Amino acid sequence: MTDIAKLTGVSQSTVSLVLNNATGAKFSETTRNKVLKAAQDLGYRLSLRESLPQTGADERNLIVYLADEISTSPHPVVNIDGARDAAYASGKMLAVYSTHGNADIEKQVLDTALSNPHVFGVIYATVYTRKVGLPAALSKVPTVLLNCYTSDGGVSSVVPAEVAGGHLATDYLLQGGHRRIAYINGEPWQDAARDRLRGYRTALATADLPYAPELVRDGDWSSGLGFELTLSLMREPNPPTAIFCANDLTAIGAIEALKQLGMRVPDDVSVLGYDDQEIARHTHPPLSTVVLPNYELGRWAVETLLQEEQNRAAGAPVRHRMVKLDGPLVERASVRVITEAKKPAINNISD
Repeated sequence: MTDIAKLTGVSQSTVSLVLNNATGAKFSETTRNKVLKAAQDLGYRLSLRESLPQTGADERNLIVYLADEISTSPHPVVNIDGARDAAYASGKMLAVYSTHGNADIEKQVLDTALSNPHVFGVIYATVYTRKVGLPAALSKVPTVLLNCYTSDGGVSSVVPAEVAGGHLATDYLLQGGHRRIAYINGEPWQDAARDRLRGYRTALATADLPYAPELVRDGDWSSGLGFELTLSLMREPNPPTAIFCANDLTAIGAIEALKQLGMRVPDDVSVLGYDDQEIARHTHPPLSTVVLPNYELGRWAVETLLQEEQNRAAGAPVRHRMVKLDGPLVERASVRVITEAKKPAINNISD
C-alpha cells in the first residue's frame, strides 16, 4: 500500500479502496486505473475475493478490534484498514469497537464481544503510543497490542519506530547540506514526541554537530502553534535553514509562517513533516515527510495474532515480542539541497 501510494500520489486509504474493489467509493476511474497500473508496474498481483469463505458453525472467524479512539485522528482509520485487509485475506471478519478511553465502556464491550463463541482473538489499540494496563478479560483470549505495550511484555505488540523516524528525517536534512536544523516537537509527555526528539539528537551527534537547544521548541501537534513557533525560531540571531516538524500539521503552520515573513519554501528555508497525511500532498509546495506506517501496523497486528494461534494449535512455543515498524521518507518539494548552510535573509519580523 505504501509503495503504491508513493508512486501514484494518492493516500493509502484510496489504494486500499481500489485494491479491495470497494463499492460506493468516491474516486474517479482515472484514479482507479492509476492505482491498478502502479500495482502491476511494481510487480504485485491482485487477487480479490468475491465473498468470505463459508465457515462452519463452530469456527472462530471474528477478530475483535478494540480502540480507545477512532475519530479524533486520521491515523486509527488506516490502522483499521491494514487490520481489516489482513483479517479478510485469512477468511476472518474484523469487528471494530471504540471505547473513548472509558473503562466502563471497555468492560461492557469486552463482556459482550468475548461471549461470542466465534471470537478468534483481540487487537487492542490506542490512538497514541503508550504503556497500558490490560483488562483482566484479555488474559483469557489471544491478544495483540497495536500502538501500545505493557511493562511485562506478556503479549506481542507493534508500535512505530519513532526514534528511527526522527533520525531518518534529520539525517535527510543533514545529507542535503543543512547544519542549522530546527525541530518543532509535539507534546513532550507523549512517547512519539520524546522518541522523535531522541532520533533528531542522535542524528546530530552522529554527524558531530552539537545539540542547539535554541533551535528546539515544544509544540502541541497543531498548525497554529507550528506557525507561532516558526516565527520564534526565525527571530533567533542565527536562524535555521531547515525546520523538521514532528507532524504534518505543524509543518503546514511552519510553511504559512515563513510565507508571512516573505520567505520562500524551500529556497530560503526547507520544511520537513512527519506522518504523511493526505494534506501533505496538497500544500504549496507539496510537503516532504516521513511516513507513519499505520497500515502496516494494523496488518502486522492481525497477522501476528493469526500466526501465534497457529503455533498454539500446532503445539509450538509462542514467543511474545515487541516490534517497531519504520516508514520511508517521501521526497516532495519542500526541502532544498544546499552546498553549505547559509543564514536566510529575514524581512519584516515583528513581535
